[in-house]
Amino acid sequence: MAISVKLIGVLRHVVGADRLSVEYRADFTVRKLLEDINAQAPGLKGNLIDPHLENPLLGTLILVNAMDTSMLNGLETILQDGDEIVLIPIVHGG
Repeated sequence: MAISVKLIGVLRHVVGADRLSVEYRADFTVRKLLEDINAQAPGLKGNLIDPHLENPLLGTLILVNAMDTSMLNGLETILQDGDEIVLIPIVHGG
């Protein structure tokens, strides 16, 4: 049982792949998934999670089955076996 994680943009380049597979387990949340991804691909931490705030929501749009997690339960959104997560970095300019 697994959850598919699709990486977009710079996240894909950091990992060197456009998809990761994360083993599903009971009571699995988006927060736990991100922790697993960071363990699997340590180079993502500075790109996926703000190093000062330890918060991925500021620089990454996280979709669960094409729905923004801000419309669900944020990082505490419970995942199901077979879900597809898409991580899209948000680029800001000045």
